[in-house]
Amino acid sequence: MPRTATETKKKSIYGVHPGVAMTRKWIAELKDKTGRSLDEWLTLIKKKGPTEETARREWLKTEHGLGTNYAWWLAERAGGKGTEIGDPNDYLKAAEGYVEKMFSGGKAELRPVYDALLKLGLSVGKDVKACPCQTIVPLYRKHVFAQIKPTTRTRIDLGFALGDMKPKGRLIDTGGFAKKDRITHRIEITSVKDIDAEVKQWLKVAYDRDA
Repeated sequence: MPRTATETKKKSIYGVHPGVAMTRKWIAELKDKTGRSLDEWLTLIKKKGPTEETARREWLKTEHGLGTNYAWWLAERAGGKGTEIGDPNDYLKAAEGYVEKMFSGGKAELRPVYDALLKLGLSVGKDVKACPCQTIVPLYRKHVFAQIKPTTRTRIDLGFALGDMKPKGRLIDTGGFAKKDRITHRIEITSVKDIDAEVKQWLKVAYDRDA
């Protein structure tokens, strides 16, 4: 019997970003918290609000009393942006595009390095998921424990969530701990050969710290 389209559909190597669940919760609660549903807000913005996104944000805050997060989000949605963050399937489609764009043009030669790092990151534990954003690919367990970032045309920074640990070996302090960022350390990767035992060790340490 031939397979259906659903059965033959390729499963994404990526996981759904936690921000999708948060956005879906916002949408579900929007009417109770603001008096209008998402569709009602979008209709109002397009009919009576300013056309420019920044002006829309201010209009939503000053004329309708919305907080900054709601105002920014609704202004973006009214302009056709950010729709993928509200739907798991749309996000996974967009995630593939984020990565393609991230490693195109001058950074295209870094793609094999990225692929090797992604494979390594996903192999650390069965509960690991990679959730691409537009400029980085975070690795999650319960929280972000590492991230892959093409910083220059010749270098990827593999970041780690290691708290206030003192840098050792190739580890570089990002200053993240002082700024209360998740990523506190990084190792510079310029080729697949740089993905050595030290890199694997720190990735495992970061993963174990997020148990």
